[in-house]
Amino acid sequence: MTAEGPFFPGIQKIPYVPDAGPQDVLCFKHYNAAEVLLGKKMEDWLRFSVCYWHSFCGTGSDPFGFSTLLRPWNDGGTPMDMAKKRLHAAFEFFTKLGVKYYTFHDRDMAPEGRTLEESNRNLDEITDLALQLQKEMGVKVLWVTCNLFAHPRYMNGASTNPDFHVLAFAAAQVKKGLEIAKKLGAENFVFWGGREGFLSLLNTDVAAELKHMANFFRMAVAYKEKIGLKCQFLIEPKPKEPCKHQYDYDAMSVIGFLKHFGLDGHFKLNIEPNHTTLAGHSYEHDIVMASAFGMLGSVDSNTGSPDLGWDTDQFPMDIRNTTVVMKTVIEQGGLQLGGLNFDAKVRRESTDLEDLFIAHIGAMDAFARGLRNAVRIIEEGVLNKMVKERYRSFSSGLGKMLEDGSSSLEEMEEFIKQHGDPKVTSGKQEKYESIFNHYL
Repeated sequence: MTAEGPFFPGIQKIPYVPDAGPQDVLCFKHYNAAEVLLGKKMEDWLRFSVCYWHSFCGTGSDPFGFSTLLRPWNDGGTPMDMAKKRLHAAFEFFTKLGVKYYTFHDRDMAPEGRTLEESNRNLDEITDLALQLQKEMGVKVLWVTCNLFAHPRYMNGASTNPDFHVLAFAAAQVKKGLEIAKKLGAENFVFWGGREGFLSLLNTDVAAELKHMANFFRMAVAYKEKIGLKCQFLIEPKPKEPCKHQYDYDAMSVIGFLKHFGLDGHFKLNIEPNHTTLAGHSYEHDIVMASAFGMLGSVDSNTGSPDLGWDTDQFPMDIRNTTVVMKTVIEQGGLQLGGLNFDAKVRRESTDLEDLFIAHIGAMDAFARGLRNAVRIIEEGVLNKMVKERYRSFSSGLGKMLEDGSSSLEEMEEFIKQHGDPKVTSGKQEKYESIFNHYL
């Protein structure tokens, strides 16, 4: 094996085999990229992306154990040598899996140097190779993000750090990240504030930190426009971990922040369902809420274990979850520039190289099934008709005036005087759930 591979010599391009048996795990049984649903190819509805950090930088280590995933691309040579090997391995994986997009943090792609200048040179060199491989293999960048949480300088945050010097370093790092995004043709740029929050309110000026974060985002917007970067800005909510409380708690927290500071015209949301459940919501909650406000930009497609209190980043295999997600995506007309990025990692016990393929294939099939289910639900229209009927009282008379925002409290009072107390109407929750399960 050379530095350019092959790194997966026993695995060929993953085929679509709809009649495959249960033990046939290195093929798609449901994901048919070219299949047309509601006038759009399956691959265009789903826009799958592989994340760089878990799949190619992950080692399987955790707070209780050493590395278990001993990958050939993470072994031998200088950090830059390994970065190049890692990149070749990643592109071999992308093409064999048949995905068109990938995502990365700046420090996943290239090692951090002793100075910002050295880090930038490393990033320039590795992304030159990435650009070459993108052109050769037809793979694109779904989004770029900057790692503003791992280095000790960011232990008290980046854009919300109480030390301006740290904030300035983070801004310089984002400046370079935006330039790399333009260079590689990234369709999105993500901000994740893992340490933008607090562990104790006793040493925190919340109002100042939120203002600084907003101004940080304004600088990013201004530089994006200055360099002519044509991409979508996304913020990824998460309620906690590593901080006790993070400002981007959930979709509504982020939307409120953006609207308060007048930034909602420049950003959408990248929703990670595992983060949503950490916030105490259902799997699909933040996806539905972001979409309702026209703010759903992309999805980090993973899941967690409800019985655990931390972010486990598992591959999504639950068909109910994927069906609800895809119903929302279809109803808003697709994810446009966004996609379904597998921000997920194989378990540290899944040590074979083929496990990396099996995990992605299983998740892609799960979303393909969810997509087909969602198409049937929408085409047959049973649930949507029931929901519309449930809100029928807002389609005429005073109800329509309320819908249009033209009613008054006096008119409401007069309505009750004429009609008396309302009747109790069943919500029929079990019926809706039963009908939904019919499509799974």
